[in-house]
Amino acid sequence: MAKLRSPDGGCPWDVQQTFQTIAPYTIEEAYEVADAIDRGNMADLKDELGDLLLQVVFHARMAEEQTAFAFADVVDAICDKMTRRHPHVFGDAYFADAQAQLADWEARKQLERAANGDADTSALAGIARGLPEWQRAVKLQKKAAKVGFDWPGPAPVLEKLAEEIEEVRVEFDVVAASPGDAAARDRLEDELGDILFVCANLARHAQVDVGAALRRANRKFERRFRAMETLAEATGGLAGKSLQEQDAFWEQAKAMERQG
Repeated sequence: MAKLRSPDGGCPWDVQQTFQTIAPYTIEEAYEVADAIDRGNMADLKDELGDLLLQVVFHARMAEEQTAFAFADVVDAICDKMTRRHPHVFGDAYFADAQAQLADWEARKQLERAANGDADTSALAGIARGLPEWQRAVKLQKKAAKVGFDWPGPAPVLEKLAEEIEEVRVEFDVVAASPGDAAARDRLEDELGDILFVCANLARHAQVDVGAALRRANRKFERRFRAMETLAEATGGLAGKSLQEQDAFWEQAKAMERQG
């Protein structure tokens, strides 16, 4: 990476990059790791982990150029953190179960934030704002649940979801009647956000990872849509066909999938 970043004979693209321009690639590579895991493809996982490691190396090299820190400092920092946060492994502490250990982990994180000058004492403190919003929603809900602010189970969450859907129906009607009403569109966005937030909460109560569930839904849609395209090829493709005709291909694709 030092050679790639060298102004003298390095790669022009690599030389031009900054933390800000590389950050999106870092996020993308993390998702590709998750995708390889979902597909159970160990060869791809090996490659994707290498790509993700390259991102760490890239950021560390840029930091080293600014004399901020180097790759070895990154490794030392995470080793120190893992040692510090696992006193039951690297020290004499004892926890009765994983739940007790997790509580200690969170307490140590809070102390570390305070030591670093973070004065935020809210139960919601420490949640990164750069997370994908669905992931941040789940983290907010988990943090609130730790102080008892949580639904007792999935049933009331489902009731809340039904309530939010009705509210969205109302706002859609308002927007349809007044398409130029900016305030109405703003309320519609707000209500749709509530639905997504409640869906994330429902997934949490089901102990289902929202990202994994959505990736699964995306793969299912893509698989079935591609099957539709194949089925429609004999009659000129999907374009130009009515929604009813396209839906018939969709149902056929689903039936083929169920048959194996």
